[in-house]
Amino acid sequence: MIVDFFTVGILTTFSVFIYLAFFWKINWIRDLTKQDTRSSKFRARKTRKIGDLPPVYPNGWFAVLESSNLKRGQVEHVSALGQNLAVFRTDSGVACILDAYCPHLGANLAEGGQVKGEDLECPFHCWRFCGKSGKCTSIPYLNKAAGSIKTRVWESCEANGVIFMWHHAEHSQPYWWPQQIEKIENGSWGYQGRNEFYINCHIQEIPENGADWAHLEALHGPSILATNLLSNLVHHSWTNVGWSTDYTESRRCTEIETYPNESEKSTPQDQSMKHIATSRLCHQVVLFNRLSILKLDVTATQIGPGYVELLLQTTFGPMCIIQTVTPLEPLLQRVTHLMFAPVFMAPYSRVTMLGECLMFERDAQVWNYKKYLDNPILIKEEKTIKEFRRWYEQFYSKNSPSYESCKDSLEW
Repeated sequence: MIVDFFTVGILTTFSVFIYLAFFWKINWIRDLTKQDTRSSKFRARKTRKIGDLPPVYPNGWFAVLESSNLKRGQVEHVSALGQNLAVFRTDSGVACILDAYCPHLGANLAEGGQVKGEDLECPFHCWRFCGKSGKCTSIPYLNKAAGSIKTRVWESCEANGVIFMWHHAEHSQPYWWPQQIEKIENGSWGYQGRNEFYINCHIQEIPENGADWAHLEALHGPSILATNLLSNLVHHSWTNVGWSTDYTESRRCTEIETYPNESEKSTPQDQSMKHIATSRLCHQVVLFNRLSILKLDVTATQIGPGYVELLLQTTFGPMCIIQTVTPLEPLLQRVTHLMFAPVFMAPYSRVTMLGECLMFERDAQVWNYKKYLDNPILIKEEKTIKEFRRWYEQFYSKNSPSYESCKDSLEW
């Protein structure tokens, strides 16, 4: 009987390990904007100085939903970039985005609306709108065609487990598109988990981290399990740090054929790929300031203002993290990371993902309280921050909304 209990214990432990290592998917969600109203941190945030902010909604592609959260025939209400959106998947499987409010009498198409083939039906009077064109295709009590009645359609695309929406203050058409990474599409890299954070800051603060190498040692140097004892035994090291807008260099570093069809969609002017920037670094976990026990070569390809593909080369094989940053409000960002890796890398990818979650929260705690400085005091060793800001300016245009123009419309 003792042997039987021992055997059962061993089998149970082994089964739990196999489940956690290969089948359990991380889903780490943290709303870092919430604070106890009695705390000094809450009072500090209420009196926070925001600084001279850039426009709050840049031009580009932004994540509105993850693909797994939108089944065929399903519609979801999404509020982002100062818009209310009806995001739905047609019966043929295409993700579409319409303005949430019916042009008839203002009912919210996403709250009670139903997908009918390739159309979305309003819950108030059953008017139907085509997901591709926005045209009204049917009015139950009208015997003739609906004519010129239509609602706004938002350009959308789907890649790497994410549904994207194109936002442009001048209503310009997209000049680049997020592309499907082949190894994710063919299943070579399987989905291993995700995280989701809500942060009070300007969107530009988050990707700017990629050009700010000096914060790495200060903020991320201490061990993830930071205690006085462990800090003396183990720490994180960051070397070979670089930031560039050279797209050719980006392709050589990532070795991912991410843009095989870009030439078919771009004009010669767009071929320069100015919307892409790359940062690179080597991350090591070091014991006793001597022995490296973990090494990650990281290439982060920033594609537009709110989308990043991170390739992690390890001793055991490659992993990929898809990062999205979406402004829900002028100073409220939703940040997600989706982890993809080969099946045999699943246990290692989970450890890496948990570490990424903890490290990212360190940044978020700074973003939550910092003031944006339009003209910061930078030393010559920090020139990449200035270079990043000049690069990011391309995503703002004449009519890009300012914080002042948006804040009065928010219901606090």
